[in-house]
Amino acid sequence: MDNAAFAYLSAGLGVGITVFGVGTGIGRLAAAALEASSRQPENAGDIRTTMIIGAALIEGVALLAGVICILLAVK
Repeated sequence: MDNAAFAYLSAGLGVGITVFGVGTGIGRLAAAALEASSRQPENAGDIRTTMIIGAALIEGVALLAGVICILLAVK
């Protein structure tokens, strides 16, 4: 195998690990938000807004990690 094959392999592994981490993070975030909403239904709107902002930040980090993996693979 040449260096390009290893670069593509490592980029794929990097993106896979990133997706696993993001899925875990958003799952825990949603679980905590649903539990908080069930305990205090009057604050469900604020909790939902905070959850969406947190999920967007997590997705932004995942997108950045994916772009970095792609850039390193094609370098």
